[in-house]
Amino acid sequence: MPRLPLATPLAALALAAGLMAAPSTAAAPASAPAAAAVAAPTAARAANPVTPGNFTGFGFDQCLAPTQKSMNRWWLHSPYQAVGIYISGDSRACRSQPNLTPAWISRQLAIGWRLLPIILGPQASCQPRFPRYADDFRINPTPGRNGQYSVARKQGRTEAVKNAADAKRLGIAPGSTLWYDLEGFNLGDTRCRESALAFVSGWSVQTKKLGFRTGMYSSASSGIKMLDDARRAGRTDVTLPEFIWLARWDGIANTSSTYITNDGWRPGGRMKQYLGGHDEVHGGVRINIDSNYLDLGTGSRALPENRCGGTRIGFPDYTPLRPPKAGRTSPAPLVKAMQCLLKEHGVYAGAISGSYDAATRTAVNAWQARTGATRSMWWSRANWMSAFAAGPSGATQVVKFGSYGPHVRRVQRALNAASPTTKLVPTGTADTRTSNAIKAWQRTVGLPPTGVINSRGWALLRAAKR
Repeated sequence: MPRLPLATPLAALALAAGLMAAPSTAAAPASAPAAAAVAAPTAARAANPVTPGNFTGFGFDQCLAPTQKSMNRWWLHSPYQAVGIYISGDSRACRSQPNLTPAWISRQLAIGWRLLPIILGPQASCQPRFPRYADDFRINPTPGRNGQYSVARKQGRTEAVKNAADAKRLGIAPGSTLWYDLEGFNLGDTRCRESALAFVSGWSVQTKKLGFRTGMYSSASSGIKMLDDARRAGRTDVTLPEFIWLARWDGIANTSSTYITNDGWRPGGRMKQYLGGHDEVHGGVRINIDSNYLDLGTGSRALPENRCGGTRIGFPDYTPLRPPKAGRTSPAPLVKAMQCLLKEHGVYAGAISGSYDAATRTAVNAWQARTGATRSMWWSRANWMSAFAAGPSGATQVVKFGSYGPHVRRVQRALNAASPTTKLVPTGTADTRTSNAIKAWQRTVGLPPTGVINSRGWALLRAAKR
């Protein structure tokens, strides 16, 4: 997995998650007490969220933690939201990590990246590429008097203590998942396999005791199959990792493999490295990565919404509306949705009645004036788009596959307003249909079809480009 300086199978996840404005790195004034200069980063680390949390989407990994500029560009332009980073282990190819600091960790988490802290420590005794260094060592394959591979188990516990300390030093919050990278090996070598399983078991037990959750990366045909075989056999002498990260370079972005059964670590316990080392360019930045698909925890799922006392806002289409004329009226549910939007934007103070009355007409004209739209009694598709894109707070978080929350619903509804054929279900979660609809709209308005809504995309949605 590790390749230096190219991306390792886990390194592809490291650049996949996001860009927003980065916190300032300016030094404290010279007159400030020395304690103050230390307090800020300490407080930032204490506030770091658990990672990676609940998420369904794309990630990448690379051996060296990327520069902040690269992380920023990829957050704005790539499909990735998760990134694998090698934080510990004497077998790492990238022992030197010039960018990997507590400040780097805090900054990526603040942006929105989901971090996957990777450990590459002692490897299976039959793995031919290790040990890599003079002070590196393999997992001890001796069964011992009781045949329980007690030395390997102790090695695993010792390694866990070291890994947890490295994670805490970087500001990775307890409750986050640490991922042990066990490179592929000969599964048919009994002592090699059983000692590796004992090592992982000891590591898992100790890592949990130290407050972290446990995951393991390996080839689907060796290390992951080893775990699945132990699970299916119901072995009581083994403590399995809570999550698995399987390497299966079949080019299919899912979490499946024919090497293991479908019921293990599901739902929410798997991710898959589906594509090995390759170059990708996003936002003008080229990185050699491995690509991953994550389905962890409860996945990407937006909370229910309650707008204007339960008014329905989500529709598959947003047709133009107009005041009553000659016995013709606009659909009351859509008029209520429009009134709710206008109320949230502060231009309507009336009741959510569903009646396109004089107060509603005044509010429509006020919104059109605010957005520079042509003044009209009609509430057009363009007006729908601008009202949804502006949002109640005006925030413009990046939206890409796997994003979830109110900002995703704003995009989904703005796209439904842009075209009567889009018809997205406004779930608040950016799924494949949402990503495809974003790409289709981007082609229509002359943007690169990345499937990512960044600041440029938000500006065009607010301007009702369609």
